[in-house]
Amino acid sequence: MTDWEFRYRHHDTPWEKGSAAPPLLELMERWNAAPPWGGGEVLAPGCGFGHDVRVIASTGVPVLGLDLAAAAVEGARGFPSVGQERYLQADLFDRSWWPAKGFTGWWEHTCFCAIDPVDRPRYAEAAGALVRPGGWLCGVFFLTPNERGEESCGPPFDSTIGEIEGLLAPWFERVDAWVPTRSYPGREGREWVAIFRRKQD
Repeated sequence: MTDWEFRYRHHDTPWEKGSAAPPLLELMERWNAAPPWGGGEVLAPGCGFGHDVRVIASTGVPVLGLDLAAAAVEGARGFPSVGQERYLQADLFDRSWWPAKGFTGWWEHTCFCAIDPVDRPRYAEAAGALVRPGGWLCGVFFLTPNERGEESCGPPFDSTIGEIEGLLAPWFERVDAWVPTRSYPGREGREWVAIFRRKQD
């Protein structure tokens, strides 16, 4: 199991780019700066230093950035607040922190690919439980984080569109998806943006 706290404390964080994910900015432009978060609080699991959290919060949307590593949450809290963002150090799969009312939106970026594939059904179940019916799961999925021919022993781990859709299908229906035109250098053509809507119970 990856020691995320150790990696943050020792600055071994190649996923930390110092800015929000370019596909998130593209998504917001595509949706006229207001992705369909549902009007309530958005959850951003695996938020790291919170760059994406702050971009979403800057539009007036309340956001909870969640991370397993205390050092990541400390780093996120060290940035000036831009809106209604807050941060929590917790395990996504630990139900003790789950709010009864859930969330109206979920932003995915490098959380799914960091989770051991055997735990991905738990990720989907958490999303199904935490996103309210009619709410939204939007994300950029890093499908092929490893070099061609390299074993996906990760993290990060490879994934496929079929796998993602299959895992989320019991709770979500896909509304839109595309390969982003804007990416961090080295990720061009290796990511997939998708918008899912939580089915009504």
